[in-house]
Amino acid sequence: MKQILIIEDELSIAELERDYLEIDGFKVDMESRGDSGLQRALEHTYDLIILDVMLPKIDGFEICRKIRSVQDTPILMVSAKKEDIDKIRGLGLGADDYIIKPFSPSELVARVKAHLNRYERLMGRRETGNQEIRIRGLAIDKSARRVTVNDQEVVFTTKEFDLLTYLAANPNRVYSKDQLFEQLWGMDSMGDIATVTVHIRKVREKVELDPSNPQYIETVWGAGYRFKL
Repeated sequence: MKQILIIEDELSIAELERDYLEIDGFKVDMESRGDSGLQRALEHTYDLIILDVMLPKIDGFEICRKIRSVQDTPILMVSAKKEDIDKIRGLGLGADDYIIKPFSPSELVARVKAHLNRYERLMGRRETGNQEIRIRGLAIDKSARRVTVNDQEVVFTTKEFDLLTYLAANPNRVYSKDQLFEQLWGMDSMGDIATVTVHIRKVREKVELDPSNPQYIETVWGAGYRFKL
């Protein structure tokens, strides 16, 4: 049974989310405060975390940042705030998805299932052939999911690693944002391709000597992105 943690201070919303998830066979825990929610998330193993942005004690952005520094558990952020900057901030901190209140419980359950399925496929995939990619000072160990830049290990979130690896494994080919989103997130009917731009920026910050003048991941204006050999 998959275990979900809901960190939400509005009890009626948390209970509604819990009820729909339990009907679909999930085991659900709830926390109403940011500090206790973060503690539970770090002390227990969950398959997915549903995280509200506006929380007492610690907000959802800080919780997301702290969780991402130590684990790759899928995070679905929830907020009543519709501003793009909040969505971009959440995705930039490592959230896998961002959903705006009010939303239908059935949509939430669908997104939870999609993220769990995607995460399981990525974690369970056994690739054949060469498990390491080396391009100039960049080394990607696919089996260990480790990246080093000039012999220094750099920490990546799950989606950042998958994006870098996918582009590096298919060099000199241009991929549009839609293609990357469909390949790596697999939810083109539910998600937001803005997350691709955010993740490209985060990857560049970690692998490029000068992110504004990238030597690895190029922007092909009007077309998409290309990993340059």
